[in-house]
Amino acid sequence: MAQALAQITPAQRMVAVPAGAAPPPRQLSNREKAAVIVRLLLAEGSSLPLSALPEHMQAALTEQIGLMRLIDRSTLGAVVDEFVTELEQVGLAFPGGIEGALGLMDGHISATAANRLRRLAGASAKADPWDRLTTLPPERLLPVLEQESVEVAAVMLSKLPVPKAADLLGRLPGEKARRVAYAVSMTGNVNPETVRRIGLSLAQQVESQPARAFDTGPVERVGAILNVAGALMREDVLKGLEETDAAFAEQVRRAIFTFAHIPARLATRDVPKVVRLVDQPVMVTALVAAEAVAPATVEFILANMSQRLAQALREEMATRGKPRDKDAEAAMAAVVTAIRQLEAAGEVVLLTEEE
Repeated sequence: MAQALAQITPAQRMVAVPAGAAPPPRQLSNREKAAVIVRLLLAEGSSLPLSALPEHMQAALTEQIGLMRLIDRSTLGAVVDEFVTELEQVGLAFPGGIEGALGLMDGHISATAANRLRRLAGASAKADPWDRLTTLPPERLLPVLEQESVEVAAVMLSKLPVPKAADLLGRLPGEKARRVAYAVSMTGNVNPETVRRIGLSLAQQVESQPARAFDTGPVERVGAILNVAGALMREDVLKGLEETDAAFAEQVRRAIFTFAHIPARLATRDVPKVVRLVDQPVMVTALVAAEAVAPATVEFILANMSQRLAQALREEMATRGKPRDKDAEAAMAAVVTAIRQLEAAGEVVLLTEEE
């Protein structure tokens, strides 16, 4: 912005006027000066992020622009000079607002302190709770959405960005999702103050959720551990879980991804990425070991890489003796770990059972 204004010098905006003929600059208020700068930048085609300002400031600026008429060249030049000078003297800028400050301090203050500050900010008369709610991930919003009435859920989805609202709607049970979708069509007459009060209530519920010590749930954590455990240990643990909590054991089984699951869960186009990530001797050991326990996985991997590389692997497999159980388990676990690393990096997407 400063660069754009610096190019619009008073000399460029003023025609040649005899000395002493130009009127002295008018004295403008700070609000009027802001209106002049915004009008000038918009006239030059600049894109201004005015929506980032609080709504009352946006309204005040727009009203001031509507009240103003003509500004002489001398006043325009003085306003631009003053504004550019102030910009050039800025040494450090702060984010502005509690949310910006919390974002800046993320990782440097405790979660308890951050939540307390958010609650205090939410209680402010001028604070818009939806500014906070729209930035939260779906995982934080879903528990609140599931507990709320259909009408409140409809208001919540109407205020959220469309992709996030669609994600949350898809996670609701079918019957409630249909009722909420219909209720959205009935939100046209809800007054802004009601929407704000609903936002305050939802924000308080979100902030009252206990802090999580782990990024993933217990099912995902147990599944990840058993993914790299030996087959005998994995089955022994699952058997014990089934005796203690059959429902939890079933969820863990679905979360487990082993060498045998590769043909059903890995897209054929992603096989070369996995092969490149795993050392060839390790891949050969895994394929030889899997010929007896997961032959479909062996053929799936070999069939979805270059034929030249597949032939080279087959030749090495033919000369590779039967690996020890420990080496076999480690090699297959290395292949699974490579796939999980690619998934975490966003380079592959594992298919679901339905897909």
